[in-house]
Amino acid sequence: MFSEFLADYNYIVVIILMMTGLYVVFASRNLIKKLAGLSVFQTSVFLLYITISKVSGGQPPILEKAYAKDYAGLAPETLIAAAEGAGKAAKGHGYNLDITYSNPLPHVLILTAIVVGVATLAIGLSLVVRIREVYGTIEEDQIEKADYIYNLEGTAD
Repeated sequence: MFSEFLADYNYIVVIILMMTGLYVVFASRNLIKKLAGLSVFQTSVFLLYITISKVSGGQPPILEKAYAKDYAGLAPETLIAAAEGAGKAAKGHGYNLDITYSNPLPHVLILTAIVVGVATLAIGLSLVVRIREVYGTIEEDQIEKADYIYNLEGTAD
């Protein structure tokens, strides 16, 4: 039972981070803490996608230089035929078509998402700075109170 628990520890860490980030977003009234909670939640999603995309025993999809030279100039039909022919022709030339490769696409998407997340966090922090300049606070309760007073009386006191 304990070994089953350890086998899925990545998912347990993801769930703990996700729930922690979500709790901070909902429970905190401080705008900086909300942004930190969103960052933790976003990181948990990144970890989830990376964990799911892991291929057991997979290797990076990189061909060695010798293979790349041999593949250079070959038509796609030739490569497909070699792969579909159970590797008979390829094995005669020293190629191993039984290698399991990892798909790099999820990792590339996560790198893009990290860049977007950092940019979004920077914009959020700049908005918090502007809110602080206007309202003098970053606490939601005080901001809502100031908005209520301003809308009720029509003054900025």
